[in-house]
Amino acid sequence: MSTVYDFTVKDRKGNEVSLGEYAGKVLLIVNTATKCGFTPHYDPLEAMYKDLREKGLEILDFPCNQFANQAPGDAEEIHDFCTLKFGTEFPQFKKIDVNGENADPLFVFLATEKPFEGFGKGVKNAAMNTFTAMNNKKFGDKAYIKWNFTKFLIDREGKVVTRFEPTADMKNVRAAVETELAK
Repeated sequence: MSTVYDFTVKDRKGNEVSLGEYAGKVLLIVNTATKCGFTPHYDPLEAMYKDLREKGLEILDFPCNQFANQAPGDAEEIHDFCTLKFGTEFPQFKKIDVNGENADPLFVFLATEKPFEGFGKGVKNAAMNTFTAMNNKKFGDKAYIKWNFTKFLIDREGKVVTRFEPTADMKNVRAAVETELAK
């Protein structure tokens, strides 16, 4: 498979969705959690979606409970939380695994295209390295994603442009999305 358009995923109700439906759009694909320190990322994500959707942006939300059980609940509970607390309108898909033997093939592809390169510098980022190493050791070489709110930017041809770790400044994420939309 050479682009994200080659993948089929399940929407939050369990229906199959071909990512080919998003051909020609700029995508931001995110693994999320409702009880994470990065959950407030929903605010700038939704603001970006509202501002840039008409220009061709789609944000695809994939809840994941593999990081300290921070995405409890079923699909409807997660959806209700996101829409009521953050007013999210972007598509939310079925809760998935992003690591291990049952990792969703889409996230294996994304992480293979843009592997983890670190959380950056500083005390907060060093703490993330320590914490994620403990959590992800159970996945061994199948620890593709290090934490919640890892974001992958996809161009209009379905190719992975870049990866943003959850520690990335959301202003930088938005700037990269705007640059991609302008192409």
